[in-house]
Amino acid sequence: MRWFDAYPDRLAWEQAAMAAYPTLEWDGQLSRPEYDDGGGWTGTVPEWPFERPRPPDLDAFLAGSRLTVAMVCLQAHPAVKPRVYPLEPEPNPRARTRNAWHVAGDGSLCLTQRAYDWDGSETAAHLVPKVAGWFLEFLLLARGHVERMTEVGIVTNDSLDHMLTAAYAHDDEKAG
Repeated sequence: MRWFDAYPDRLAWEQAAMAAYPTLEWDGQLSRPEYDDGGGWTGTVPEWPFERPRPPDLDAFLAGSRLTVAMVCLQAHPAVKPRVYPLEPEPNPRARTRNAWHVAGDGSLCLTQRAYDWDGSETAAHLVPKVAGWFLEFLLLARGHVERMTEVGIVTNDSLDHMLTAAYAHDDEKAG
């Protein structure tokens, strides 16, 4: 039995929380075998789901780039946090061996520093701002503007906001 069949109230709570991000859609059976048939969300991550003001030049920085992901819940959900796989753009395999990119060996994003940063009381929607922040840092790193992603991420840390401008928008991405 899949987690969401066993716990329909949890699924309803997850879906209600994810409704804040309408570009991510629930799929009860994702197509890749490594996804464990635990369902999840696929779609485009919002550009700026943070509580602080959006940089005025963010669209120029993004230059049309968007992150499409599969946010996969394993059968152990919610005890185990969802895995987030970037589908487009997908970091090249070299990024999986370099800590600077915050990509795990299986291609999923490393979004927490410690195991106890996810205790099952959160919903998958809790990770969406972290994923959006990862993407902005990915673009800065891929374009050669930073040497590594920050340890704390940019969800609440504005130290990289000054770089999210047209001046940093050139398209020489190495993608890992």
